[in-house]
Amino acid sequence: MSARAKELKRQGKPVISLSAGEPDFGTPAPIAEAGIRAIREGFTRYTQNTGMPELREAICAKLQRDNGLTCTPDEILCSNGAKQSVAMAVCVLCAEGDEVLIPAPYWVSYPEMIRLAGATPVVVPAGVNTNYRLTADALEAAITDRTQLLILCSPSNPTGSVYTKGELEALAAVLRRYPGIYIVSDEIYEHVIYEETHVPIASLPGMQERTVTVNGFSKCYAMTGWRLGYMAAPREIVKAAAKLQGQFTSAPSSISQRAGIAALGMGMSPIHRMVEAFHARRDYAHARVNGMEGCHCPKPEGAFYLFPQVSYYYGRRAPSGRTISDSQDLCFYLLEEHHVALVPGAAFGDPNGLRISYAASMDDIRVALNRVEAGLDVLS
Repeated sequence: MSARAKELKRQGKPVISLSAGEPDFGTPAPIAEAGIRAIREGFTRYTQNTGMPELREAICAKLQRDNGLTCTPDEILCSNGAKQSVAMAVCVLCAEGDEVLIPAPYWVSYPEMIRLAGATPVVVPAGVNTNYRLTADALEAAITDRTQLLILCSPSNPTGSVYTKGELEALAAVLRRYPGIYIVSDEIYEHVIYEETHVPIASLPGMQERTVTVNGFSKCYAMTGWRLGYMAAPREIVKAAAKLQGQFTSAPSSISQRAGIAALGMGMSPIHRMVEAFHARRDYAHARVNGMEGCHCPKPEGAFYLFPQVSYYYGRRAPSGRTISDSQDLCFYLLEEHHVALVPGAAFGDPNGLRISYAASMDDIRVALNRVEAGLDVLS
């Protein structure tokens, strides 16, 4: 999809992409200035493999302040992005023969990270009837004697769903009956949240000692290219993951770490302004998509994605003669004939959906959705 979109743009086609998983805002000035200052001061050498002590201390303070988690710096590992933290946690906790539960729709990299560790991904459907959230009953039914790990993502990529405290407590009640199962909680969209309140599962009784909380700076601070993330976990997990990191990449960029300290120390006003813009775009895009014939999309409570169900259009034909068999066909049709780039749902474990990002300007969203609606209307 990405390659085809770029090819069409090179041909001069007016492609609008609603596929990007990153904010369209610039990094806030205090963060950028801290990075520039680090360069000018010559702070360009390796740091400790686990990250600068000052950054890990700032992360501990953030976790206490925002999440009610008490951590020490030796329970924090800074990495080259939250993605790396998830991958290292999976590799440390899993081995051949283990099973890892991932609610679907899921972020595209989770199954591949699990396979890389030699384990087996077990997909647990979490459909529109539960607003794409895993239920306690579904979790219980999926657990076997080989289950080693559960991966949760809230707010979710690709659906924007946010687990409530009650829903997490129900999941925790199941997990307490299986003390050998760990949790990786991907919370990279923590501050991009609307009506709900973010609740880390590690903050619930008995959960912190078996949870790897993963977070970072990419989404909430518009720092995708700075590549800075972290995990907070029991020290034996952090110690093992640090050994992996020491062989794979070593510490993240010294410049990015200085910027991360600034991000955690600045006020939240720039973040709130960004989230307010996402909120308005969410409301507009959700109303438009749900108003299209045959589309059904639960209202996302966080992140910046919609995940509508579009199987209503499978089996239909375009005026050009193209047949729409699945979400990939639908996405290529909308790209090639209506110049809007979206992401097929099969990539996220739900072949009946597709992902629409509203991390774009309101003007681009409006024009793109006009094109999508026109493209869907002519299918027969």
